[in-house]
Amino acid sequence: MELMDGRKVSKEILLKLKDDVARLHFDHVHPKLAVILVGKDPASLAYVRQKQKACATTGIEWEQFDYDEPVTTEVLIDKINELNTDDKIHGILVQLPLPEQVYSPDVIRAIDPKKDVDGFTAYNLGKMFINTDFEDLAPCTPLGVIRMLEHYKINPKGKEVVVVGHSNIVGKPLAMMLLNRDATVTVCHVHTKDLAFHTKRADILCVAVGKPDLITEDMVKDGAVIVDIGINRLPTRLRRGRSDGRLVGDVDFENVSKKASYITPVPGGVGPMTVACLMENTVTAAKRLNNINP
Repeated sequence: MELMDGRKVSKEILLKLKDDVARLHFDHVHPKLAVILVGKDPASLAYVRQKQKACATTGIEWEQFDYDEPVTTEVLIDKINELNTDDKIHGILVQLPLPEQVYSPDVIRAIDPKKDVDGFTAYNLGKMFINTDFEDLAPCTPLGVIRMLEHYKINPKGKEVVVVGHSNIVGKPLAMMLLNRDATVTVCHVHTKDLAFHTKRADILCVAVGKPDLITEDMVKDGAVIVDIGINRLPTRLRRGRSDGRLVGDVDFENVSKKASYITPVPGGVGPMTVACLMENTVTAAKRLNNINP
């Protein structure tokens, strides 16, 4: 079994992007990411800090706009419209989730697709159906999975791939990106009647549900590649004589790793890759907005 180390691979991506950003400076282009954060949710604050740190590593400029939780949809859209017309801003990111009074689809729809570095707008999602040439601003987590597979020279072509989870952010776009690479893709979800029937056929199994230990050892075949995209914090309690509260994925890592050829850890797997690909998208957007060949 080989561990797919997202921290290591993401560092390599960020170092390459640092060189790209330095070269853009010679063309008087300074990639800049604008981040909209609503409220003080601890998880959102942690994610934003990781993204800001990655910007500092690569040299991407950062501007953050903080709003209190009672903010309205209209206020956020007004700010996005302002950022859409600001030539110094190349990427716009709205940290999700938003409070329930904010209608998230309208907020995401307001982002100029050319600055949609999260890859969530219908335009950027729709382009992905054509082929890999149109994945220039793909959703960051699916893109991170693809970059991880590329790094470890795991070619999905002709492979049986099972994606567990059909969200618009991860499952659906990841399935399409794998289809673009000539994999045979099965998408499973909460209504799938016999999940194990599908997962046991997978050469590559990608899981993005948010349910600890959903995938157990008996549900995977020998030599499978396991990509665990889920992230769950266990309740804080005594476990085996020690305090818990750990971050875990959707896969029973300890036992499934005995059968896998490759597997991602949680944390330290897909998470760092998501952040690195956000930086990649920001640099790509800066190049495209300035008519520079990506």
